[in-house]
Amino acid sequence: MTKVGIIGATGYAGAELVRILCDHPQIKLTILSSRQYVDVKFEKIYPSMTNVTDLVCEELSIDKMCEKADVVFIALPHKLSMKFVPELLARGKRVIDLSADFRFKDAKTYEAFYQSHTAKELLEISVYGLSEIYFEQIKNATLVGTPGCYPTSVLLPLVPLLKSNLIDVNTIVADSKSGVSGAGRSLSLTTHFCEVNESLKAYKIAEHRHNPEMEMVLSLEAGRPVKVTFVPHLVPMTRGILTTIYSNLMEKTSFEEIKNCLTSFYSQRPFIRIFPADRQPDTRYVRGTNFCDIGIKVDERNNRLILISAIDNLVKGAAGQAVQNMNIMFGFDEVAGLSAAPFPV
Repeated sequence: MTKVGIIGATGYAGAELVRILCDHPQIKLTILSSRQYVDVKFEKIYPSMTNVTDLVCEELSIDKMCEKADVVFIALPHKLSMKFVPELLARGKRVIDLSADFRFKDAKTYEAFYQSHTAKELLEISVYGLSEIYFEQIKNATLVGTPGCYPTSVLLPLVPLLKSNLIDVNTIVADSKSGVSGAGRSLSLTTHFCEVNESLKAYKIAEHRHNPEMEMVLSLEAGRPVKVTFVPHLVPMTRGILTTIYSNLMEKTSFEEIKNCLTSFYSQRPFIRIFPADRQPDTRYVRGTNFCDIGIKVDERNNRLILISAIDNLVKGAAGQAVQNMNIMFGFDEVAGLSAAPFPV
């Protein structure tokens, strides 16, 4: 059994990791750390986990984490992860980070949107953990930077089409709607019930820090610079992201041609579901799962392609993709721990 530890186990992404890993057939969850809940049983913090795990949250000790775990998930806010990753790697541990600290190859880009980076030397060895796109690189990685939730929902529909030169890279607009859990578990006025209930609002328009992450990957895969106009919205639901992407087509292209491109590209990837013409994704269909559902509409009148994707922001957009990356790194079945069927309602 591979032993697994989680640093930052009591935030929403950390708790989702606990939920998923408790049902994983090839690992043993051995240690949880938390800054706020030292010596508190995990089931007391999340009563839904009663009789699922009896682990007690501990104060973070790298010595203890290394003693008890073969692989370490880090579910901490940006900037905190980089403090611990160098020592974990130096002591032979494999690390999967859920923050933005190791998503970028270029430290200057990271620092422009986040803060100064204190482990720049590790950016070169880190692998961007978009599981379906960088499967081969992830297999041999010691450090994986798990993508952001918004980028996951934008990149998965776009990458195959960019690689096939089917869309105009200068016309991409992405409009995303996210549940409030994407803001994390910390208290904030902007995510207070009274502020978000019966409300829909755009925020950080064309300046969200996930924008450069998307452009980094799209430019790499397209082989030339790609810019995206990205507008995120907050909607009054707990979890889920629905993203609508608009782009002009390079030439007249049918629904079937777009669908065949996506289906062929993802033929070996179990968590991508391409919808037929008479159905479109819905966040309900992916709730609690690691699926990314993709819908297609060709606007023939305007020669424009409309793509719609749906993911659970806490699973495919965070913890689920992180576990998928662990499965790839250790040669486990890619769906291990992630194969629960979606809720019908």
